[in-house]
Amino acid sequence: MSDKQLNCARIAEAIFRHRVWVLVIFSILTVMLIVSATNVRIDAGFKKLLPAKHEYMQTFFEYQKDFGGANRIIIAISVKEGSIFTKEFFDTLKAATDEVFFIPGIERSSVTSLFTPNTRFVEVVEGGFAGGNIIPAGFVANDKWFEIVKANILKSGKLGRIVSTDFKSAMISANLLATSGEAGEKIDYIGLANRLEELRQKFQRDNVEIQVIGFAKLIGDVVEGLTDVGLFFIITLLLTALLIYIYTRSFKLTLLPMACSLIAVIWQLGLLPIIGYGIDPMSILVPFLVFAIGISHGIQMVNAVRVEASRHNDSKKGAIIAFQQLLVPGGVALISDTLGFMTILLIDIGIIREMAIAASVGIAVILLTNLILLPVLLSYSPVSCFSKTRVGRYDAIWKRLADVFTYKNSIRIVIGALVILFAGLWQASSLKIGDLEAGAPELHKDSRYNRDIEKITSQYAIGVDALTIIAESESGACTQYSVMEEIDRFAWHMQNVEGVQSVISLPQVAKIVNSGLERRQLEMERIIQKPICTGSIGYAF
Repeated sequence: MSDKQLNCARIAEAIFRHRVWVLVIFSILTVMLIVSATNVRIDAGFKKLLPAKHEYMQTFFEYQKDFGGANRIIIAISVKEGSIFTKEFFDTLKAATDEVFFIPGIERSSVTSLFTPNTRFVEVVEGGFAGGNIIPAGFVANDKWFEIVKANILKSGKLGRIVSTDFKSAMISANLLATSGEAGEKIDYIGLANRLEELRQKFQRDNVEIQVIGFAKLIGDVVEGLTDVGLFFIITLLLTALLIYIYTRSFKLTLLPMACSLIAVIWQLGLLPIIGYGIDPMSILVPFLVFAIGISHGIQMVNAVRVEASRHNDSKKGAIIAFQQLLVPGGVALISDTLGFMTILLIDIGIIREMAIAASVGIAVILLTNLILLPVLLSYSPVSCFSKTRVGRYDAIWKRLADVFTYKNSIRIVIGALVILFAGLWQASSLKIGDLEAGAPELHKDSRYNRDIEKITSQYAIGVDALTIIAESESGACTQYSVMEEIDRFAWHMQNVEGVQSVISLPQVAKIVNSGLERRQLEMERIIQKPICTGSIGYAF
């Protein structure tokens, strides 16, 4: 007997000699981790989607306070018939703006709508500049003021940005804070999504509909869909149980590997809060993966115990021998899986790292539940359970399949595999990376969130994705013509890139300002030079 076999025999002897205590310890740990699993939280975060250490992201974080973040919500209030210039619509827009302002997690200074003071218009008039709030302080919802507001919208350049191009919708937008509350707690994205949904239900009318998009709302809709995931999990359990029963012909041998795999999932969920992690809605399928791997290894153990128990007519002895046979190969396989998931930690994206940690914990737990607990439980099963397993009935099928892999046929199989390989490489050249369709790929194409995205992008000259480009230069660069010209050329180039809906840059604003200043200068020169032309005493500049 080799040293490896001797060590396995010693471990097996220690475990099965005290198998009652093994079951007691596993039972206590399972109860404790069930309690811990009740504390597992849905942990979503916008920054977890970003490669935080990438140089582009470092620039983003450096200027986030100055230019605003990318994590924002957009609420579009639309009318089904007519235009927005009605008392009912403006009352709804103002009330909704006020409510958004007080939602926890909203950066209040960033709230933007027609009723916020940060939406202003500037126009160049004969004397220079004139401007003010789009909705003046003395606004009254009547036809006279509606004409003024409409003119101010056109002057402001906000058409297509906070008011739809067809005047059938107006927008409320706001950035989200990184944390909320005095204690600096993480934003409760699910609670925020629920508040946004309550706002939708509160202000939606027969002729008024509301669209809401943004990361927070996306997370809310994903979590809302977890009910369907739970139903899918139940269906998966039933189908798995049916397949195992067809193989084992024993309810006990069907339940034991499933129970051990479920215990592995429970342990995984219970350990995550202990090590300070939660479950991200985007990686909610990790427990399914753990369960599937557990079932795979569990069936291998059941089959090994069946063979040895039938040979020795003793379930305990069969379980001990099977344990010795599978401890090393099964352990190596599971450890390899664990290390494989841990290598994903090298990817510097928070959500992927958390998924890797959750999966690694789950696979590591299977080492205990399926390689120790399961054979101990099987050792208590009567030998008659294993005799019901019908393996021989499929021998004819496997024999025919084995006959295919002869020397002559193997050459054909290799040639076929090579043909498929080259075909795959040829098609890989046209592989597209990223989202292939509009909207959120996490949800169905006809989901309410994706319908909201389609509605907003069709009414406004903006997209869901905003690309912010920051030009860094020396101090005072805004007054240097060469720098401003370069930025202006780049903005023009971006305007002509396919897929870009609108571009706004500092030189565009500067042109309007300079236009007004030039008009003002000409007016000043006209006033100053006029007395000289009439023969009066004056000064020429």
